[in-house]
Amino acid sequence: MEEMLREYLPILIFLAIAIGLGVILILASLILAGRNPEPEKVSAYECGFNAFDDARMKFDVRFYLVAILFIIFDLEIAMLFPWAVAFQDISMTAFWSMMVFLGVLTIGFAYEWKKGALEWE
Repeated sequence: MEEMLREYLPILIFLAIAIGLGVILILASLILAGRNPEPEKVSAYECGFNAFDDARMKFDVRFYLVAILFIIFDLEIAMLFPWAVAFQDISMTAFWSMMVFLGVLTIGFAYEWKKGALEWE
């Protein structure tokens, strides 16, 4: 039992410090922060439009395009991290598969850039 406590003691100390620091910072913000926000600052803001506007107004397709681009490159990173961590243990097939994947994404990114999809006017 004593040996197990000795192994877990650093983790328990770390958790106690993390929880204590979190509580201290939250209490400090409650005590020190101003409490008179302007109405404009607390109003809902979504996609550059007023929150209580006509729901059937035209919506610029570039908002969707930026969201799709974010998802694509976010998924790319989500696939690259485990691949990079296991890089020493992967085969040449896995290496070239990832190179093809990155090549396709790079070609797609260059195409979008050339077509002006990333330009915002």
